[in-house]
Amino acid sequence: MEEIKWGIIGCGDVTEVKSGPAFNKVPHSSLAAVMRRDGAKAQDYALRHGVPKWYDNAEQLINDPEVNAIYIATPPLQHEAYTIQALAAGKPVYVEKPMTLNAASALRMKAAADQYQVKLSVAHYRREQPVFLKVKALLAENAIGDIRFASLQMLQPPASGIIANSAVNWRVDPAVSGGGLFHDLAPHQLDLMVYFFGKAKYAAGIAVNQAGANQADDLVTGHILFENGVVFNGMWCFTVSEASKQDRCEITGSAGSISFPVFGSKITLQRNGHTEEIVFDPLQHVQQPMIEKVTAYFLGKGANPCSAEQAILSMELMDRFTAAVV
Repeated sequence: MEEIKWGIIGCGDVTEVKSGPAFNKVPHSSLAAVMRRDGAKAQDYALRHGVPKWYDNAEQLINDPEVNAIYIATPPLQHEAYTIQALAAGKPVYVEKPMTLNAASALRMKAAADQYQVKLSVAHYRREQPVFLKVKALLAENAIGDIRFASLQMLQPPASGIIANSAVNWRVDPAVSGGGLFHDLAPHQLDLMVYFFGKAKYAAGIAVNQAGANQADDLVTGHILFENGVVFNGMWCFTVSEASKQDRCEITGSAGSISFPVFGSKITLQRNGHTEEIVFDPLQHVQQPMIEKVTAYFLGKGANPCSAEQAILSMELMDRFTAAVV
C-alpha cells in the first residue's frame, strides 16, 4: 500500500474532533468511508467532513475495495466482532480503547490477528502525545532518580466534563462498556503506567457501586507491583462533589517527583529543591500523533505504537481491579 484509505465503523462523537479529521491530515492517509447503523447520521457525518462514502452496514464498509484499513470507534461491545471481521477480510485494524470488554476478548482479537497475519493497533493514543513522551523521556534520563512509586487520583462529579457526550450513556452499562466510567477513563491511565513501567508482577483492587445511580461500579481502587519493582496505587471515584474533583498522577523517585493530569498538558517537575513547570499546547486532534504512527506501521514504515500484546496488559489490570471480592 502507498496510501492508507480509512473506513470508520462508528462515526460518533469521539470521531468528530478527537480522531476523524486527523485521518485526512496525516501524510499518506485519507478518510474514504464512514459507517453508522443510523444511516441518516452516517450521511450527515460524511457530508460535514467531506467523506466520499457512507454506509449503515459494517460488512459493506469492510468489503469496500477502496477501503484498505479500518478504524473501529464503536462502544466496546462491538470491538471484538468488527475487529475479527475486518482482519478476516485482510484489512488492518486500529481499534479504540478500551480494546474490548475484557482480557479474554482481547486475547481472541490478538489470536485473530495472528491467524490472519493482519496488523492490529490499539488507540492508546496518549503514548504519542508530546506531554507523555516528555514524561517517558524524563524517566529514561533518571531526572528524579530511581523510581519508587506512582499514585493516581481520578475523582469526578456525576456530571463530568471529561466524559465524551453520547445520546445514550452506554458508558455506565456494563454489558456495552465492560463496566462503568472506570472502563472509559482508566484505559488511558493504566496504559500509561504500562508504557512507563512495563509488565505487572501482581495487581489487585476493589470495585463497588456506592451511589446506585446505575448498574456500574462508581468507585474503583487498585494497586500494582511492576516487575521492575515500581509500586502503583490508584483511586477512581465518579460521585464526588465538584469541589473535590481531581485528575492527578504523581511519580516519585529517589531524587524528586513528576506530576501531571492525564487529561491535561502540563508537567510539574520537582528535584533538588526546585519546581519546574513544562507546559504544552493543547492538540487540535488528540489522536493525530498516534494516527500518524499507526499509518506508518500499516505502510511498513514504522513499528506498532500499541500492539494487542501491550493493550492486553492494561485490560488484565482492569479485570483484576474489578474482579468480584470473594
